[in-house]
Amino acid sequence: MKIYTKTGDAGETGLFGGPRVRKDCARIEAYGTVDELNAVLGAARCEPLAAEFDALLARIQNELFDVGAELATPEPESKSVSTIGAPHIATLETAIDQWEEVLAPLKQFILPGGTRAAAQLHVARTVCRRAERRVITLAANEPVSSSLIIYLNRLSDLLFVLARAANHLDGRPDVAWQKLSS
Repeated sequence: MKIYTKTGDAGETGLFGGPRVRKDCARIEAYGTVDELNAVLGAARCEPLAAEFDALLARIQNELFDVGAELATPEPESKSVSTIGAPHIATLETAIDQWEEVLAPLKQFILPGGTRAAAQLHVARTVCRRAERRVITLAANEPVSSSLIIYLNRLSDLLFVLARAANHLDGRPDVAWQKLSS
Protein backbone atom coordinates (compact mmCIF):
# COMPACT_ATOMS: atom_id res chain seq x y z
CA MET A 1 0.00 0.00 0.00
CA LYS A 2 1.38 3.42 -0.94
CA ILE A 3 1.56 6.17 1.66
CA TYR A 4 0.24 8.76 -0.73
CA THR A 5 -3.34 8.62 -1.96
CA LYS A 6 -3.56 11.97 -3.77
CA THR A 7 -7.02 12.48 -2.21
CA GLY A 8 -5.77 15.51 -0.28
CA ASP A 9 -4.15 17.27 -3.20
CA ALA A 10 -6.98 19.80 -3.46
CA GLY A 11 -6.62 20.88 0.18
CA GLU A 12 -9.27 18.63 1.69
CA THR A 13 -9.18 15.59 3.93
CA GLY A 14 -11.73 13.07 5.10
CA LEU A 15 -12.95 12.87 8.68
CA PHE A 16 -13.47 9.49 10.33
CA GLY A 17 -16.97 8.40 9.41
CA GLY A 18 -17.76 11.85 8.11
CA PRO A 19 -17.44 14.28 5.25
CA ARG A 20 -14.43 15.75 3.51
CA VAL A 21 -13.37 19.10 4.93
CA ARG A 22 -10.75 21.75 4.24
CA LYS A 23 -7.39 20.97 5.83
CA ASP A 24 -7.45 24.30 7.66
CA CYS A 25 -10.85 23.86 9.33
CA ALA A 26 -11.05 24.09 13.12
CA ARG A 27 -11.39 20.32 13.58
CA ILE A 28 -8.25 19.59 11.55
CA GLU A 29 -6.35 22.36 13.37
CA ALA A 30 -7.38 20.82 16.69
CA TYR A 31 -6.39 17.23 16.03
CA GLY A 32 -3.36 18.30 14.00
CA THR A 33 -2.04 20.23 16.98
CA VAL A 34 -2.68 17.23 19.24
CA ASP A 35 -0.67 15.17 16.75
CA GLU A 36 2.12 17.76 16.93
CA LEU A 37 2.04 17.53 20.73
CA ASN A 38 2.39 13.76 20.48
CA ALA A 39 5.46 14.17 18.26
CA VAL A 40 7.01 16.69 20.66
CA LEU A 41 6.48 14.26 23.53
CA GLY A 42 8.23 11.60 21.44
CA ALA A 43 11.19 13.97 21.09
CA ALA A 44 11.17 14.62 24.84
CA ARG A 45 11.28 10.87 25.46
CA CYS A 46 14.53 10.73 23.46
CA GLU A 47 16.21 12.73 26.22
CA PRO A 48 17.53 11.07 29.37
CA LEU A 49 14.48 10.82 31.64
CA ALA A 50 13.62 9.02 34.84
CA ALA A 51 12.00 5.65 34.04
CA GLU A 52 8.72 6.71 35.63
CA PHE A 53 8.64 9.83 33.40
CA ASP A 54 9.14 7.72 30.30
CA ALA A 55 6.37 5.31 31.26
CA LEU A 56 4.01 8.16 32.05
CA LEU A 57 4.78 9.96 28.79
CA ALA A 58 4.35 6.73 26.81
CA ARG A 59 0.87 6.29 28.31
CA ILE A 60 0.04 9.92 27.54
CA GLN A 61 1.17 9.51 23.93
CA ASN A 62 -1.29 6.64 23.54
CA GLU A 63 -4.03 8.71 25.17
CA LEU A 64 -3.28 11.60 22.80
CA PHE A 65 -3.89 9.24 19.91
CA ASP A 66 -7.34 8.64 21.44
CA VAL A 67 -7.85 12.42 21.81
CA GLY A 68 -6.95 12.88 18.14
CA ALA A 69 -9.31 10.09 17.06
CA GLU A 70 -12.14 11.66 19.02
CA LEU A 71 -11.44 15.07 17.49
CA ALA A 72 -11.24 13.55 13.99
CA THR A 73 -14.70 12.06 14.36
CA PRO A 74 -17.87 14.11 14.01
CA GLU A 75 -20.31 12.90 16.69
CA PRO A 76 -17.78 10.54 18.32
CA GLU A 77 -20.26 9.13 20.85
CA SER A 78 -22.40 7.67 18.05
CA LYS A 79 -19.33 5.88 16.65
CA SER A 80 -18.03 4.69 20.07
CA VAL A 81 -14.87 6.79 19.72
CA SER A 82 -15.19 8.84 22.94
CA THR A 83 -12.56 7.44 25.26
CA ILE A 84 -11.02 10.25 27.32
CA GLY A 85 -12.85 10.92 30.55
CA ALA A 86 -12.67 11.46 34.27
CA PRO A 87 -10.32 8.52 35.00
CA HIS A 88 -7.72 9.88 32.59
CA ILE A 89 -7.97 13.35 34.11
CA ALA A 90 -7.69 11.91 37.63
CA THR A 91 -4.52 10.05 36.63
CA LEU A 92 -2.95 13.30 35.41
CA GLU A 93 -3.96 15.06 38.65
CA THR A 94 -2.45 12.25 40.73
CA ALA A 95 0.84 12.54 38.81
CA ILE A 96 0.84 16.33 39.28
CA ASP A 97 0.30 15.96 43.01
CA GLN A 98 2.96 13.25 43.30
CA TRP A 99 5.66 15.29 41.57
CA GLU A 100 4.74 18.58 43.22
CA GLU A 101 5.45 16.97 46.60
CA VAL A 102 9.16 16.68 45.76
CA LEU A 103 9.48 20.21 44.36
CA ALA A 104 10.09 23.42 46.24
CA PRO A 105 7.13 25.79 45.98
CA LEU A 106 7.47 28.37 43.22
CA LYS A 107 8.21 31.86 44.49
CA GLN A 108 8.80 33.46 41.08
CA PHE A 109 8.20 32.88 37.40
CA ILE A 110 10.58 30.50 35.70
CA LEU A 111 11.90 30.29 32.16
CA PRO A 112 11.92 27.13 30.07
CA GLY A 113 15.33 25.54 30.41
CA GLY A 114 17.71 23.81 32.73
CA THR A 115 18.28 20.33 31.36
CA ARG A 116 17.55 19.37 27.76
CA ALA A 117 14.76 17.11 29.00
CA ALA A 118 13.18 19.96 30.98
CA ALA A 119 13.41 22.27 27.98
CA GLN A 120 11.74 19.64 25.76
CA LEU A 121 8.97 19.18 28.33
CA HIS A 122 8.43 22.96 28.36
CA VAL A 123 8.14 22.90 24.55
CA ALA A 124 5.56 20.12 24.92
CA ARG A 125 3.71 22.23 27.50
CA THR A 126 3.43 25.17 25.10
CA VAL A 127 2.24 22.94 22.25
CA CYS A 128 -0.29 21.42 24.66
CA ARG A 129 -1.60 24.90 25.49
CA ARG A 130 -1.96 25.60 21.76
CA ALA A 131 -3.82 22.30 21.29
CA GLU A 132 -6.14 23.31 24.12
CA ARG A 133 -6.81 26.66 22.40
CA ARG A 134 -7.54 24.90 19.09
CA VAL A 135 -9.99 22.52 20.78
CA ILE A 136 -11.71 25.48 22.47
CA THR A 137 -12.04 27.17 19.08
CA LEU A 138 -13.60 24.00 17.68
CA ALA A 139 -15.93 23.73 20.70
CA ALA A 140 -17.26 27.23 20.02
CA ASN A 141 -18.84 25.94 16.80
CA GLU A 142 -19.26 22.18 17.17
CA PRO A 143 -19.95 19.81 20.07
CA VAL A 144 -16.72 18.71 21.80
CA SER A 145 -16.48 16.70 24.98
CA SER A 146 -15.57 18.97 27.88
CA SER A 147 -13.34 16.11 29.08
CA LEU A 148 -10.97 16.77 26.17
CA ILE A 149 -10.52 20.40 27.18
CA ILE A 150 -10.02 19.48 30.84
CA TYR A 151 -7.59 16.70 29.89
CA LEU A 152 -5.43 19.06 27.80
CA ASN A 153 -5.52 21.68 30.55
CA ARG A 154 -4.33 19.17 33.17
CA LEU A 155 -1.76 17.75 30.77
CA SER A 156 -0.15 21.16 30.29
CA ASP A 157 0.00 21.53 34.09
CA LEU A 158 1.60 18.10 34.36
CA LEU A 159 4.18 18.92 31.68
CA PHE A 160 5.13 22.07 33.60
CA VAL A 161 5.58 20.06 36.79
CA LEU A 162 7.52 17.32 34.98
CA ALA A 163 9.86 19.92 33.47
CA ARG A 164 10.58 21.24 36.94
CA ALA A 165 10.97 17.69 38.27
CA ALA A 166 13.41 16.82 35.46
CA ASN A 167 15.62 19.69 36.58
CA HIS A 168 15.21 18.72 40.23
CA LEU A 169 16.17 15.08 39.62
CA ASP A 170 19.26 16.26 37.74
CA GLY A 171 20.22 18.62 40.57
CA ARG A 172 19.64 21.70 38.41
CA PRO A 173 17.65 24.68 39.67
CA ASP A 174 14.76 26.11 37.71
CA VAL A 175 15.78 29.02 35.50
CA ALA A 176 14.47 32.12 37.26
CA TRP A 177 12.94 34.93 35.25
CA GLN A 178 14.90 38.14 35.70
CA LYS A 179 12.77 41.22 35.24
CA LEU A 180 14.44 43.82 33.08
CA SER A 181 15.31 46.95 34.99
CA SER A 182 14.21 50.21 33.49
